[in-house]
Amino acid sequence: MSGTSVSLSFKEKFGYGLGDMAANFVFQAMMALQLNFYTDTFGLTPAQAGTMFLVVGLGAAVFNPVMGVIADRTHTRWGRFRPWLLWTAVPFGVIGILTFTTPDLSPAAKIVYAWVTYLLLRLVYTVNNVPYASLTGVMTDDPNERTSISSYRQIFANGAGFIVTSLAIPMVLWLGHGNNARGYQLTMGLFSVISVGLFLIAFSVTRERIEPDPKQESSVLQDLSDLLRNGPWITLFLVTTFYFIALMIRGSVMLPYFKYCAGNQIIFSWFNGFGLTALLIGVACSTTLTKRTGKRALFFSSMLLTGILNIALLFFPATATTSIVVLEVLRQFAFGCSGPLLWAMMGDVADFGEWKTGRRATATVTSGIVFALWVGLALGGAIAGWLLSFFGYVPNATQTEHALLGIRLIASVFSGAAFLAAAVCLIFYGISMKLNLAISHDLSERRKGYTSL
Repeated sequence: MSGTSVSLSFKEKFGYGLGDMAANFVFQAMMALQLNFYTDTFGLTPAQAGTMFLVVGLGAAVFNPVMGVIADRTHTRWGRFRPWLLWTAVPFGVIGILTFTTPDLSPAAKIVYAWVTYLLLRLVYTVNNVPYASLTGVMTDDPNERTSISSYRQIFANGAGFIVTSLAIPMVLWLGHGNNARGYQLTMGLFSVISVGLFLIAFSVTRERIEPDPKQESSVLQDLSDLLRNGPWITLFLVTTFYFIALMIRGSVMLPYFKYCAGNQIIFSWFNGFGLTALLIGVACSTTLTKRTGKRALFFSSMLLTGILNIALLFFPATATTSIVVLEVLRQFAFGCSGPLLWAMMGDVADFGEWKTGRRATATVTSGIVFALWVGLALGGAIAGWLLSFFGYVPNATQTEHALLGIRLIASVFSGAAFLAAAVCLIFYGISMKLNLAISHDLSERRKGYTSL
């Protein structure tokens, strides 16, 4: 079908958003809980966990462009991208449970188990998420509708984040009855079962409307060459890398921050509850603000303020609960305004590539950015693990003053610097609001001449 500027129904946007909620029950657990799970419950050292995050993360990240090529060349009666939500739903749920299971094995065998299940989780996530993210670029070619779609997915994604970061630790304690290994398995088991159902809903209610020019010849090398000549894509790649380095560094140490620096890990749930509420408000405001300022300007402002407020955490005592929560509310609101933009901009850089070259490879473009996402997470997880080791962090023990300072620096300065680096990259993003609308109009005119498929 040729693309037109379609205003999507509430049902389709809502259903699409549920797909990101499904993925984020696992994704948010990976960011907020996994390092602490591996060190304090599973039995890995911080350095072992950090090395695994880096090696497996970078290896799995390489698979993202491969999955993009596969998705672009998938042809079914359901479309190119939607069927992958159906095919991966159950494997995603099963592997999610296994990854957060602590087996009764020897220490060496447990390390092997951790590497294998973490690798499988990363692979199934890629097979599911690259096609899912690519859907944003083919459901409509209206730039504002794409931002609206992305707002829905971000609201639901952060809704999952709210549930995971606010309820997971109390659920682990309650369901485990003192056995954290059992608590993690049951908690992630519940989240994973819900995820399967939500993926199936997302598959059933979404539709693909934009196809490449039917005359376009399939060429993997040409698709990859087009990426390297797409300046906005290169900039977005760098932004995404720093964005997720920052998220992973901060997310990995906030539970230790409250457990050891503040002396009360239950505050972690309250901290995240208030913060994620503010984030959801920021996400809800994003579409309106984007129409006024454009994606680039709003994204830059969001990263700049997030980085500054992130670093400001260092100047508050860890026990100053009220002040820290207020700071987090401000930080998360600023960060939330950027939430939908990254995903909407993936469709925009795909449009830019088609506009410049006459060729469209939505999933290849998207998978390249998702590759950067996973590189960022791998680097962020490794940096967090290595820094904890450098400062002398010891799991389940009284921390030295040096280790406590290290946790505070990682949570504030190191992660904040990565947010600021993302802001600097956005200065060079070449798609202004005016150009974005002009590209959308030009491509809509071109597609009127395509033969419907």
